[in-house]
Amino acid sequence: MNPKRKPGILYTCTLEDIHADMVATLGGDAPTLSTVQKWAAEFKRGRERLEDDPRFKHPATATIQENTDLVHHMVMDDRRLTVNQIANAVGISQERVGNILHNKTGMSKVSARWVPRHLTPDQKRTRLVTSQVNLALFEANPDGFLERFLAQDECWVHHYEPETKRQSMQWKQPSSPTPEKAKVVSSAGKVMISVFWDAKGHTINGEYYANLLRQLRKAIKSKWPGKLTKGVLFHQDNAPVHKSMVSVAAVCDCGFELVDHPPYSPDLAPSDYFLFPNMKKHLAGKQYRTDDEVISAVEDFFEGQDESFYTKCCKTECVDRGGNYVEK
Repeated sequence: MNPKRKPGILYTCTLEDIHADMVATLGGDAPTLSTVQKWAAEFKRGRERLEDDPRFKHPATATIQENTDLVHHMVMDDRRLTVNQIANAVGISQERVGNILHNKTGMSKVSARWVPRHLTPDQKRTRLVTSQVNLALFEANPDGFLERFLAQDECWVHHYEPETKRQSMQWKQPSSPTPEKAKVVSSAGKVMISVFWDAKGHTINGEYYANLLRQLRKAIKSKWPGKLTKGVLFHQDNAPVHKSMVSVAAVCDCGFELVDHPPYSPDLAPSDYFLFPNMKKHLAGKQYRTDDEVISAVEDFFEGQDESFYTKCCKTECVDRGGNYVEK
């Protein structure tokens, strides 16, 4: 309000004066002159209320139950339809189709998850029962299980493994350009490592599986006194080399007790779902010139982990999911 004007006294002024007075009082929040002129015209026509008139929304004809049912039936018949295809068929906008799908039917579009194979009910039951038996063995004596447990697996390690897209993420300012990265592939040079590991993370590498088992027994005897006496719980996946007569005989000769591994279950191999992904994440983006450098880097990674790292190999998701595949 203009401080020069006294309250209680009626002044005659133009719309421009009213607008200027509002600007002086409200600053940037003041309405425009055209708005003031519109208000004045309304009051001249007899308007007395200061509140806005009630607004009546246009009826949402696009999302009537008939269209909702039609969209739902179309999606149930063909789950790969695009929003554009549905909108053209029903005769409504893509925005309305999206509203029906997400808010009315509660549906969302997702990509299929790759699995090693479609499991039959019998295969799911085998996975479930085997996982329950192994879990019961662990829960009966967790510390004793980890002292006796020993896992084996093989993995290719490249001289150069490119970083994943997630690993290359970085912070940037809104005005900064998005960083670019050339697409690269894993190097041709690579080393096959055969890893034996337990709850303390020791590793032994070699070439031939049967000979490795015998070397492993000697290493256990010298490095972990008492482990053979307690009995080694030996885990391996169902690769053909592991199931061959020579390998099975070597396991028996070494006195190892095999921990069952259900068929078609790479998601339940501790090395595949835990050890190797963490190892490759650590090696990604680094360049190694020779096989010896690769082997040294792998050994440094394993030796650099504390004991708690290796006790994370046990999980119960397969039991919780009723034998279905476990997402990594």
